[in-house]
Amino acid sequence: MVFGEDGNKMTDGENYIESSSLIQPEIDIEPPKRWVPINFREIWQYRELLYFFTWRDIKVRYKQTALGFAWAIIQPLFMMVIFTLFFGNIAKIPSDGIPYPIFSYAALLPWTLFSEGLTRSSTGIVLNANILTKVYFPRLIMPISSVLSPFVDFCIAFVILILMMIYYGITPTITILFLPLFILLALFTSFGVGLWLSALNVKYRDFQYTIPFLIQIWLFASPVVYPSSMLPQQFQILYGLNPMAGVIEGFRWALLGTNPPSYMILVSLVIVALIVITGLFYFRRMEQYFADVI
Repeated sequence: MVFGEDGNKMTDGENYIESSSLIQPEIDIEPPKRWVPINFREIWQYRELLYFFTWRDIKVRYKQTALGFAWAIIQPLFMMVIFTLFFGNIAKIPSDGIPYPIFSYAALLPWTLFSEGLTRSSTGIVLNANILTKVYFPRLIMPISSVLSPFVDFCIAFVILILMMIYYGITPTITILFLPLFILLALFTSFGVGLWLSALNVKYRDFQYTIPFLIQIWLFASPVVYPSSMLPQQFQILYGLNPMAGVIEGFRWALLGTNPPSYMILVSLVIVALIVITGLFYFRRMEQYFADVI
């Protein structure tokens, strides 16, 4: 027989409720999983947020600027002039039978798309720390939006390339149908490398200082100021380990009709796929620590 606190006899039902309320729930604390699955469906559900993040980056870039969208043209145009002066006229670097100004400018467009997306995506997590620690949303939204926002600059600068092709009398062939493939490849390369660097930048802040140096070295390791045909044939496949080599040579081939990238593009495709896949899983692995570390 069981009595309550007031001394009255308790029924079996009351006795069960009283005894069960004294039982504390069991909580199992487990270490985080080593590999966290990627929820693409969740990213699709937040597609409007992706749009607003991308649009915000575009507006911030050109807000209160004197030249506005002209900055999208100035950077590749001035680099083209410098490369033409020093590498085309003084160093006499060959350009596969294409006038050197348009040869270098056609390479600078995908390169600028890649480098801008890489710079923004690698630092986006740290720069948006105030949002990251207050509101939940798929963290992959940030590097994706950072990679997409430079595409506006690319489209504006592409108009100059079209005018240059008209000036030099270059007519694109059927190979221009492959152009979207190389644009996507540049975006995915920027996205994959940006995933690795953004996650590392949260944990090791000195990575942000190595990114400009990395981009500068990568520029001259890619066939921007010189054609890949200068390399011996036996090194062509090895050169394709640099994914931007396949992107740039493929971009020139699709628009200007230069030498096809052959096996180089296949190697670049494999490397980009590896970078993106491993970057996604590493980013998801480190994502659970962002709010604590940042």
